[in-house]
Parts: sequence; structure tokens; C-alpha cells
Amino acid sequence: MGTARGEFAVVDAPVADGVEPRGTALLLPGFTGSKEDFNPLHVPLAQRGYRTVAVDGRGQYESDGPETDESPYAQRELALDVLAQAEALGEPVHLLGHSFGGQVARAAVLLDHAPFRSLTLMASGPAQISEPQQQRVKLLRDALAVMTMGQVWDAMRAMETPEETETAALDGGLDDRDDLQRRWLGTKPAQLLAAGRQLCTEPDRVMELAALPLPFHVLSGARDDTWPLPLLDDMAVRLDARRTVIENAEHSPNTDQPLATARAVAGFWDTAAQRG
Repeated sequence: MGTARGEFAVVDAPVADGVEPRGTALLLPGFTGSKEDFNPLHVPLAQRGYRTVAVDGRGQYESDGPETDESPYAQRELALDVLAQAEALGEPVHLLGHSFGGQVARAAVLLDHAPFRSLTLMASGPAQISEPQQQRVKLLRDALAVMTMGQVWDAMRAMETPEETETAALDGGLDDRDDLQRRWLGTKPAQLLAAGRQLCTEPDRVMELAALPLPFHVLSGARDDTWPLPLLDDMAVRLDARRTVIENAEHSPNTDQPLATARAVAGFWDTAAQRG
């Protein structure tokens, strides 16, 4: 996708043949994620009339970015990228962000809500991530400070069982370990370092968000150790948002239960369109 702020790699899934178009959605992946995280959602959402455009953010997987300079990955810069992506799509879009992508989506909407028809925060909470997850992010950041991406990959795989590797591939919307490795090695270390710092220090901006004239949707799995469900429940109340909990899903309902997730997302977008 060409934008005023450069090229971004996308998966652009059109509306299904014979289905009346209902709108376009921009999908932002999370920490260590990529556009492929949304692969299981494209077909069911296309059948509901939605074109979905999943994007690799700056420095993620197949979108370029600096290797060591963290300044282009500041939250404001990433938010400006999202605004440029929305502008390039040429129409008001539904915005959905998963996990870290939800924080970036929120920042973009707070800069300018006009390009967006709605905001869905998927497994993305009101402020910084939980303490146990902060410790995991710190371990990763410490490793990246002294090791190459390839060395970190080898270290992570050495500590992982075959079952965990298979689960990680499914959770990432990718087909196998080789795909996971390509994504990891394609991601810029500066992007991971900057994103990890933001996840651990993000302030609560729910009050600012609630003041905007947008429909909100807070969606999560039935279990989430990155932002515990009570935090997400409370955030939904504060936003006067639709709240959806996907059963038998955890931090990635988009891959754990894609059909149920797609139904919930499309149902919200239908309502948001009527409201608009």
C-alpha cells in the first residue's frame, strides 16, 4: 500500500463475489505479530460484505523501517502512519487493533477520529500490560540488546516444545515454523524494542477516548493474561462500548475462534454503520 508516509505491506481481501459491500476495515497486528494474524478473519468478513486490509506496521515483517533507530517507532509516528493508511484507502474505515495494535489504533483516533467509522480494541487494554507480561517483555528487550534477531530466535526455539511451536504458528496465522522464522527475522529489532517499552509504560487514556463521537467495541477471549478481563470489562463500561467475550479463546481470538470473532466484529460494524 502506497501512502504519504511510505509503503506498507498489506493483505487486502475484497468483498466476496455477489455480496453487497458494507465497508472497509483496517486491521493492525500486535507485538511480534504481522498482517497474517488476521488471515482466518478475511473470508468470513468478506462474506459479510467487508473489505479487510491487514497491514504490517512500520518495521513489522514485510514493512520496512530502521534497524536500530527507535525514534521512527514512537507511538505518535506509528499513529500518523495509520492515519496515512486510512487516507490511502480513500474512505472512512472501521479500525481494529489487536493488543499492541490496539494502543496504536487508539493513538491514531485520538490524533484525528474523522477517518474512522468505529474502533475495535481486540485483546487490548486501558494502559500498560500486566506485571508478568512486563517481565517477559523485559527479558526479550534485554536479549535484543546483546544478541542478533537470529540468535534470539534460536534461544527461544531451544526453550520451546514442539507443541508450543505448533501453537505459536497457529496463533500467528502462519502455516509453519519456517513462516514464523521469516516473520521474526523480517521484523526490525528497533521496532520490537520501542513497542515493548510502550507496552510497559502506556498510560490510561480511556477518558480521552470516551470523549470522541465514535462507536467502540471491546473484544477479547474468555481468558487473557496480558490484560485481565476485569480491566477490559471496566474499560468497556467507561467507553460505553459494546463488549464481546469469545468463549474458548485467549489473547488471540482472531486465531483461536475466528468464526465467532468475525461474527462479533461484523455485527458491531453493521450496527456502527447504521448509527453513522
